[in-house]
Amino acid sequence: MQKILSYVLFAIGFVIVTVAGLFFYVKFALPNVGEAENITIPATSEQIERGKYLANAVAVCMDCHSTRDWSKFSGPLTPGTLGQGGERFDHSMGLPGIFYSKNITPSAISRYTDGELYRVITTGVTKEGRAMFPLMPYLYYGKMDKEDIYAIIAYLRTIPSLQHEVPSSNADFPVNVIMNTIPTKAQPQTKPAPSDMLAYGAYMTNAAACMECHTKVNDQGQVIPEVAFGGGRAFQYPDGSVVTSSNITSDAETGIGNWSEEAFVQRFKTYADSSYVTPAVAKGEFQTVMPWTMYAQMKREDLVAIYNYLKTVKPINQKIVKFTASR
Repeated sequence: MQKILSYVLFAIGFVIVTVAGLFFYVKFALPNVGEAENITIPATSEQIERGKYLANAVAVCMDCHSTRDWSKFSGPLTPGTLGQGGERFDHSMGLPGIFYSKNITPSAISRYTDGELYRVITTGVTKEGRAMFPLMPYLYYGKMDKEDIYAIIAYLRTIPSLQHEVPSSNADFPVNVIMNTIPTKAQPQTKPAPSDMLAYGAYMTNAAACMECHTKVNDQGQVIPEVAFGGGRAFQYPDGSVVTSSNITSDAETGIGNWSEEAFVQRFKTYADSSYVTPAVAKGEFQTVMPWTMYAQMKREDLVAIYNYLKTVKPINQKIVKFTASR
């Protein structure tokens, strides 16, 4: 009996030590994505212009890092808030904590070197070595061409500085530990030539992180690759209303399989038309998190490339109820 008890106590002790060791490893040894590179971005006029385009119309950094006016359809940016951060994402939206978008104007990011900015954008690891909760889709940005990320950094250093203090973000336990396992080393890809339509379309689709919103997620908030682009991801508003992302696969019945190239492009460009007036949205009326007015600035050829790529992804037959108003 004494021997059995010794074995049991040993087993319990072993489990405790193993679990504790794993906890401390994840908590303090991760994330491990390597040191920030020692780089200096030249910031040419062409580079800055490219960065402006990417940050405002493709990767839409300014979508989350500015103040959006949710009294209007699609939450257009509030003038004078470009890059100031402070947007709150919390439990009322179904998130495991309280998170704030950072101030990314020059006054706030001046403490970051170019290499440190590259690392945080592409891996989600801050200057201090902390992992960020992946509200920013850094796993997608880590696959972008280095030159495109450099262009975004060059652009961010030119926008007007805004003195806007942003509260610290805090993830709930155990997410605050688990999120240390999410960052991975950046795996930059060379941007394909636009003439290679499908490869270029795949690149731009990744840069816009279309898959992140237009794919269902599991209980851990991770996208389910088997249903990529099939829509169905629910986004909850603080008032309890829920908007669900559309199916953008080539399925003819529930996706964009029957859409023409022109119909797809115009779905975006409608919001860039000079005659378009953003309508007000009352509580309970249809609203969307999709930043249409930003994506509407995307070049026609880039939208065409995305359309042609999406037509090649596996069709998912999944009917979507796009909006459920709060009760």
